[in-house]
Amino acid sequence: MTALFSHESGRYLDIGDARIYYEVRGNEAGEPLVLLHGGLGSIEDFNPILPGLADTYRLIGIDSRGQGKSTLGREPLTYARLEKDAVVVIRHLGVETAGIVGFSDGGITALRLAANGDVTPRRVVTIGAHWALGADDPARALYADVTAESWQAMFPESCEAYLRLNPEPDFERLTRTITALWLDDGPDGYPGETVRAIACPLLAVRGDEDRLVSRENALELVERVPNTVFLNLPFADHSAQDDQPAILLWALQTFLNRN
Repeated sequence: MTALFSHESGRYLDIGDARIYYEVRGNEAGEPLVLLHGGLGSIEDFNPILPGLADTYRLIGIDSRGQGKSTLGREPLTYARLEKDAVVVIRHLGVETAGIVGFSDGGITALRLAANGDVTPRRVVTIGAHWALGADDPARALYADVTAESWQAMFPESCEAYLRLNPEPDFERLTRTITALWLDDGPDGYPGETVRAIACPLLAVRGDEDRLVSRENALELVERVPNTVFLNLPFADHSAQDDQPAILLWALQTFLNRN
């Protein structure tokens, strides 16, 4: 059984003018668990925690538009578009209900999926995900300052992986597209107050040292969604799966296995 996402044995699904790459790992007979990665990343974002999930779950990783092995297409990139892409892949695989784990942008997409009801998530886990981005949120200035050059300087391995994997690489265009996504205030952006419609159990994870998602923002989500468990993970930054994989995995397993 292969536990890690490798970008070697997945498939493509054409959605409009974009080609969306997905990969299935783990236990083929297990309960489906959909994994949605963060901005300017790929399904390999989750590899630090996958070995602890592979024996139990059918792991479905989706590279978001323009990222990993997926092409960007010409349509504007919004969280609504990422939500629709995930729905198409999930239905294509014949999945009726699944757990969903989303990191950062993937967590925002997961909240939209759970709130809008186009699929039926059994449980949802978000890691470092905004439910809304207020006008005075300090993350706005950080997002606005991101350029292809600054990202490459901070995260050279991320940029190198993108250039190696993507069939239509254009990192300048992708960075502009992603920063516009992060700053989008429209109805196709952050889920906002629609999160109140989420009926399934939710585990909201935040690294205690996360400079992007404040504790206040995370607690605002908890206040709006019934049946939410909040984990403020110590000694972890935005990418809790990298900083504290063992503790995060324990929390995921405990949450996903609850009746």
